[in-house]
Amino acid sequence: MSRKANLDYPFLGLTRLMAHKPAGDGHWPKGFGHVDKTLSVGQGEEAFAALAEGVLSWEIQKRAGLRVAAPPRAVVGAKVLSGFGVGNLRLPVPCEVVWAMEPQKAAGPDGADVQMAGFGYGTLPGHPAVGEEAFIAMMTADGGVQFRLLAFSKPAGLIFKLGAPVTKLTQAGVSRSYQQAARSLAGGF
Repeated sequence: MSRKANLDYPFLGLTRLMAHKPAGDGHWPKGFGHVDKTLSVGQGEEAFAALAEGVLSWEIQKRAGLRVAAPPRAVVGAKVLSGFGVGNLRLPVPCEVVWAMEPQKAAGPDGADVQMAGFGYGTLPGHPAVGEEAFIAMMTADGGVQFRLLAFSKPAGLIFKLGAPVTKLTQAGVSRSYQQAARSLAGGF
C-alpha cells in the first residue's frame, strides 16, 4: 500500500502552504475546523535553534504531556504514534509526517524572509480526527522567535462526532500545552 493510501484525509500538505501565509489569509477546507495560532516565545539565534530542535525532535509533544513513539527526528514518511490521557489510559493517535523542514531561510507569513523549521503530520486510520497539524519555529529579521501551530481537522467517524464537544475541549487543551512547551524550549534565551 502506498504512503498516500494510508493517509485518511484530503488536502495533503496544506499546512505547509499555510505556513507561508498570514493568519486568516487562507482557505481552509470546507467542513473542517482549523487552528492558526502564532505565539512569540523568545529572541535570538539560540532561542530559535532550541525551539527548532524541540519541534523536529518531538520535544513539543513530550512537554505537552503526550507519549510519543517515533523515529528520533521528524522526516517525511515517519510514522508517529502518540497518545494522550492519564496513566496507562491513553487514546492512541497515529500520524505520518507529510512534510518536514530543517532550519532554513524561507518566505514568512508577511512575505519577508525568516528562518523557519518545522513539520506537518497527517492522521492515519485509527486517529480520532481526520486532518493535518503542523508545528513551526520562526525567527524574524529582528530576531523575534515565534511558534506557530496550524491544524485542520474533523471527527473521524460517528463515535468521535458524538464526542465532538469533548474532543474540541481536549484539542484546545493540547494546543495550550504545545504553546507552553514552545515557551519553555525557547524561554531560556
